[in-house]
Amino acid sequence: MERLYTRWGKVLDANDILQEYPRPLLRRDSYVNLNGYWDYAFTKEFKKPERYDGRILVPFSPETVLSGVERQLKPDEYLWYRRQFDCAMQNAGMRLILHFGAVDQACRVYVNGKEAARHAGGYLPFSADITKYLRCGRLPSMPEETDPRTGAGPSGVCPGAEEPARSEMQNEIVVAVKDLSDTSYHAKGKQKLKKGGMFYTAQSGIWQTVWMEYVPENYIEELITEPELDQKRVRIFVRSQNTAPVTIRIQAPRIHASADEKAWEPSKRTEEPHTEAARIRHPEPMQTQASGQLTASDGPERPSMTAEISGMSNAYLEIPIPEVCPWTCEEPWLYDFTVTMGEDQVRSYFALRTFTVEPDAEGIPRICLNGRVQFQNGVLDQGYWPDGLYTAPSDDALIFDILEMKKLGFNMIRKHIKIEPQRWYYHCDRLGMVVWQDMVNGGTYYRHWFVTYAATLISWKKWKMADIYPHLLSRAHKEGRLEFVREMKETIRILKGHPSIAVWVIFNEGWGQFQTEDMTRIVRLCDSTRLIDQASGWFDQKGGDLQSMHNYFFKLEFAAEKERATVLSEFGGYSLRVAGHSACSKLYGYGTHKTLDSLNAAFQAQMAKVKEQIPKGLCASVYTQLSDVEEEMNGIFTYDREIRKIIP
Repeated sequence: MERLYTRWGKVLDANDILQEYPRPLLRRDSYVNLNGYWDYAFTKEFKKPERYDGRILVPFSPETVLSGVERQLKPDEYLWYRRQFDCAMQNAGMRLILHFGAVDQACRVYVNGKEAARHAGGYLPFSADITKYLRCGRLPSMPEETDPRTGAGPSGVCPGAEEPARSEMQNEIVVAVKDLSDTSYHAKGKQKLKKGGMFYTAQSGIWQTVWMEYVPENYIEELITEPELDQKRVRIFVRSQNTAPVTIRIQAPRIHASADEKAWEPSKRTEEPHTEAARIRHPEPMQTQASGQLTASDGPERPSMTAEISGMSNAYLEIPIPEVCPWTCEEPWLYDFTVTMGEDQVRSYFALRTFTVEPDAEGIPRICLNGRVQFQNGVLDQGYWPDGLYTAPSDDALIFDILEMKKLGFNMIRKHIKIEPQRWYYHCDRLGMVVWQDMVNGGTYYRHWFVTYAATLISWKKWKMADIYPHLLSRAHKEGRLEFVREMKETIRILKGHPSIAVWVIFNEGWGQFQTEDMTRIVRLCDSTRLIDQASGWFDQKGGDLQSMHNYFFKLEFAAEKERATVLSEFGGYSLRVAGHSACSKLYGYGTHKTLDSLNAAFQAQMAKVKEQIPKGLCASVYTQLSDVEEEMNGIFTYDREIRKIIP
């Protein structure tokens, strides 16, 4: 496979890697970003290495070009990371929390030689209070001039290869990683050690931002926000270790970026929340609520409402919204709010909107946004990058994908069996892009003769098949099934605050599918405000909210149901290889084309056929896919995002 860089990877600054605040739904001012060069080593034994192999650019996995390593972590190996940091405690009552956005697949974290955390689950964030392991002091400065690819200093020697000078006041983080990849039942997405076709390079290790924040002794651990559009209110739960008084202040809604923003300049962004947009829009003057009393706002200096309420943490607080501005793709209104609890203060946001299935005038079930029928014209997004694999080279790269899809007329992205950093969902929230979020698939080796080829025939023939064959569906291990349930619940808990998410997709094409109806009930208990696609593609068990079809080869035919909305959750996939912008010589797709004209003619013809099905009951479609990924060259964009192949 050839090296291929995106425009953002080409200009990457090793001293300025993904510095944006990584958790927009719970933001503090005390933020220390730990992205950058760490020491790394591969070992065969679970033993801290005496010497490290060199430097790795975190948070890029060792398999990536941008990491500077370009080596596959194998199932019988361990990957070790090491980093030193300063401690800047202001007083004895403060705590220091260490956060990892995601580490694939399982890891142990040590601080100053003491185990501070263990975590399994390569797609989910985790944190550890490391206060008791700290030594406060300053560290020797790292070399300022390093090669951006290898981490080598002016002499050509990697400074991390030798054990650094120690001091009693130094702090050290060591992370040990194990990744079984697709050789076990753990969540793996599209990763495969023997990549090819619809499966891609397996990646490992730290692949999302590592960061720290200082908090008081009793701090805000979590915000649960439940907006209720019909009731014109929001319910907010502030979780803390010790119950304490809290004050919540909600600002007027504003549009952080217009849906068709074209003058947006990434260089103008600041680190303040929600300031990526060049334009901020305010609604008409609203009312002010202070200490439970409603008072009218007056004067041109206060053209907005403020809702404020006081109460206690660890209990829901209900706050009425005097004037409602619903979130839509055209006008994605967001309400900023702050929560103060003692010495702690955090910022967040929410939106007022509903996603439902309701009958239209002819009784056909339709997907509705805020009670109005919305055809969700979507695109499949694998979330892969040629230079960073799972990790986008910059925040601007994430924004590029979303804005380009909006320019093409798509109003929905199906995030395919991957969980993105929360910055991606934040951008969908503020830009007005609907999201269908897949659960990450797991299970042992897939029997493709069954879940791909036979399943395609079964789907075409409209035969029914129960999900009671764990060996055929690669779910024979009880431990793997229980792990899937835990990670599914955690996925919903972490992401449910993002208003852009409309659908939870539980299983895709029978990959690790099991007890589908039980999983659907669990998801409904975790989040009753969103729609559920319980089985995307085939092996439908007639539950959830969507009749979900994949169709790459046959005439599009379906019968609308009485309760569930009908969606075409994958189609298209037409391939074209663009020389100089492809990582592989081998091509995979669902209909190969040699010219842009031929590709676009096929795309337009297929989109016309989809449009013809809307009056018959089709409620959403998902074109495959946003960009090429390795051999799968069926993207609207090339893998490096330089060439747009689909030109409406």
